[in-house]
Amino acid sequence: MRIIAGKYRRRLLQSSPGETTRPITSRVKESLFENISNRLVGKRVADVFAGTGTIGLEAISRGAQSVTFIEKDKIALQLLKENIASLKCEEETLVWRADILRCSFRPKGKRAPGFAPFDAIFFDPPYKMVPGMKQGSPLWLALARLARPDVSTPGATMILRVPEHAKYDLPSQWAVDWTLGMSNMKIHICNRVENAPAVDDAELPEDTLAGDDVADQSDE
Repeated sequence: MRIIAGKYRRRLLQSSPGETTRPITSRVKESLFENISNRLVGKRVADVFAGTGTIGLEAISRGAQSVTFIEKDKIALQLLKENIASLKCEEETLVWRADILRCSFRPKGKRAPGFAPFDAIFFDPPYKMVPGMKQGSPLWLALARLARPDVSTPGATMILRVPEHAKYDLPSQWAVDWTLGMSNMKIHICNRVENAPAVDDAELPEDTLAGDDVADQSDE
C-alpha cells in the first residue's frame, strides 16, 4: 500500500495481514480523493476505524492540517504508529486508542487542542457491523455523536464506506450529498445537517487522551 499523491507520494505504508483491517484499494482511494481533496486542504480530519492509517495519511499528504486516528486494534495501531514515524508527520497526527462504540470523539490531553472539532470525518466500520446500524444502535449513536457541535464543525463532511447492498439507518444529523460506487462498495459523501436533534448520551463514559504525545492510548 502506497501514498498516491501529495507531499508523501509513492511512500510505502505497512498494512495489517489477515483480517485485522480492510484496507481500501489504491484504485478506489485514488478515485475517492480525486473527488474530495478540496474538502480536506487545511482541514482537521478524523479517521475513525483508522486501521493502519492509509486513508488519514493520504489526507495529510494531500494537505489536511491534522488527522486524529481512532482505532481499537493493537496490531493495527502499532503499524499505524510505524507508518506515522516513517513519514515523520507526528506533529500533524494524533493516535487515539478507543472503542468507537463508546467514544466521545472529544480528545483530551496536552496535544489535543487544535485537532478538533473536525471538518472532515472518515467513517469506515467493519462490513459485518453495518447491517446492525439501526436507529438507536451503538454504531448509529456513534455517527450521531460525531455531528455534535463540539465534535464537528458546521458543514462538516463525513465519508462513510459500506457494502454495496447493505441496508442500514443513517442518523438525521447527516445527509448524503453524493455517492461513489465501485468494487462492491458504496462510499457516501455526507454533510452535517444543521439544527438536527442532538443525541442524549449523558451516561456514556467520557473517553480521554491521557498522554501528551502520539502514543497507545486507552479509554479511562
